[in-house]
Amino acid sequence: VGEAPGQDEDRKGEPFVGRAGQLLTTTLKGFGIERSRVFIGNILKCRPPDNRTPQPDEMAACMPWLTQQIATIKPKLICALGNIAAQTLLNTKTGITKMRGKVMGHVQEIPVFPTFHPAYILRNMSDLPLFAADLQAACKTTGLLPSA
Repeated sequence: VGEAPGQDEDRKGEPFVGRAGQLLTTTLKGFGIERSRVFIGNILKCRPPDNRTPQPDEMAACMPWLTQQIATIKPKLICALGNIAAQTLLNTKTGITKMRGKVMGHVQEIPVFPTFHPAYILRNMSDLPLFAADLQAACKTTGLLPSA
């Protein structure tokens, strides 16, 4: 789960199809996991003006849709991508750097595993190994990858 669609996502009506989504897809493929095996969504369902950070009232207005998606899909794990998604899902102000790489709480009894947003990684490629390790750990937790 990310924060909101970007320009490419808004245009195509599909989450994580721009450069950040391509990095996410490539990283998953590196573990042998096709994108079609995971659900990818956002807290906001439409792009905020000027691609700004979503406002609390906008997120509150969209959360019922995400809540329903989670209830319908019943995922084994929610991977929160970036500060906004992690802080919103976990109702915290703690930053992603302190939360990433481990289960930090639950939504509808489903563990929430925060990591960096792939857009952040595109700007900070030195953190790509941390992002990849987090995604690998999340995939092992769900059984998409063997544990040992």
